[in-house]
Amino acid sequence: MLAPATKASLLWGAVGGLAFLVLAQGYELLGDLGVGIGPKVAVALVVAAVTALATHLARGRLPAGGGR
Repeated sequence: MLAPATKASLLWGAVGGLAFLVLAQGYELLGDLGVGIGPKVAVALVVAAVTALATHLARGRLPAGGGR
């Protein structure tokens, strides 16, 4: 079983990768430049890994949410 902090970091990585794919698709719909699926998936995986790593490293250094 994964630790809650690790699970949260991996989930944030998934969110980052999917957000990149959504932005790439929107750019492709509005623009004229088409990029193949391979490069998009490769960059999305890199974005997901960097997001997960950044989330893991920043844990405990940022204030918790809640606004209080």
